[in-house]
Amino acid sequence: MSEERMIELAQAALGHHGIDDTVEAVGQFAPRGQSGAMFAGGMIGGDLGGAAGNVAGGLALGAGMAAGRAASSASSGLPQTVMVAASASTVYGLHAETRRREPDNILFAVPRAGLTVKVHQRVNVRVLELIDEQTGSRIELEGNRLPVTHAKDVIHLLTTAPEPEPG
Repeated sequence: MSEERMIELAQAALGHHGIDDTVEAVGQFAPRGQSGAMFAGGMIGGDLGGAAGNVAGGLALGAGMAAGRAASSASSGLPQTVMVAASASTVYGLHAETRRREPDNILFAVPRAGLTVKVHQRVNVRVLELIDEQTGSRIELEGNRLPVTHAKDVIHLLTTAPEPEPG
């Protein structure tokens, strides 16, 4: 899905919630630790099902990955996928079943003023930390490195210094 279409969907969702803001970038993220939990769940499921044969082992692997992902999501308090939309002033976390549908709920809205953004590079994901400088509260998400998620676009926007206003 194109970045432009994801921006349109996020923009429409904000409008439906009465928020007048201009979205500049949108990407698909997951709660931090989800990819590791899926890996661990898959390992356990694969080991348990492996003794029963190839088909059962494959099914157990898939079930273990799904269970690991669900457990990680439940412990974070966030859904399994989060669309992160960023404007010049705010970072929004939006719930959407898929990145192809308009988000139906706003999970968080964090002003960019007073926000520290940290990015940690991992093998298959980038961890995005949004830290409130005043309270120390954190939102930790991981963005897949696959270009189709557009996580890199959001990270780039949030970690690049804004252009100075002319005049």
